[in-house]
Amino acid sequence: MPIWGIILLVVLLAIFLPASIKVLREYERGVIFRLGRLVGAKGPGIFVIIPFVDRMVKVDLRVITMDVPYQEVITKDNVTVRVNAVVYFRVVDPEASVVKVLDFIRATSQISQTTLRSVLGQSELDSLLAERERLNQILQKTIDEQTDPWGVKVTTVEIKEVELAETMKRSMAAQAEAERERRAKIIHAEGELQASEKLAQAGHIISREPTTLQLRYLETLTNIAAEKNSTIIFPVPINLFEAFTNIGKLGKVLGSGDEEK
Repeated sequence: MPIWGIILLVVLLAIFLPASIKVLREYERGVIFRLGRLVGAKGPGIFVIIPFVDRMVKVDLRVITMDVPYQEVITKDNVTVRVNAVVYFRVVDPEASVVKVLDFIRATSQISQTTLRSVLGQSELDSLLAERERLNQILQKTIDEQTDPWGVKVTTVEIKEVELAETMKRSMAAQAEAERERRAKIIHAEGELQASEKLAQAGHIISREPTTLQLRYLETLTNIAAEKNSTIIFPVPINLFEAFTNIGKLGKVLGSGDEEK
């Protein structure tokens, strides 16, 4: 082979060899088109394509984190809120993600924004604040159903923040305060009811045993006397004088009997 032929072969190899040998990482796939027709996906590792005949489109299979910008949403009970979210998705079918949609990341972003407004617009404000986990599942299922033909799997959707108008915040604070006051009054009323029931039971016991009332007198005086700085006026029960009254009556009866004799 003449020297010029060897030189030409080396030049052709230097041009075609880098264009024909491809190396992809573990998380990458290469979708191959041969003269415009889909051949299939290759990778990972090293493989060879036909230069100037085959064209490769590289697809990343890792999970993509996409922030959904704030959306103005009018809830079912006519409250305007601003909501943003985050969507986690990945490519499960490289061929469909290239052939069936122009830009699957932008398409997923747009369908996420539209679904966020649609789903939250059908919910009330209380549900949006208290049942966020259920709404996240509905959003994930709805978005995933629409991106499935594109070979994109939506794994998670999370509502990040819900912004309310200042007037609505003040109204909710007033409502919460009124609710706390209502609960406090109910608890106080229940305590009064239980105390009255116990007092009624104590009254029945004291009425059956009058001695217990005297014991309560003594206990109260003991508590007062512990301070040692007060003058105590002790109310003497009339029952203590019944014995002396009975003795006087007995003396009168005996005296009248002697006179008759």
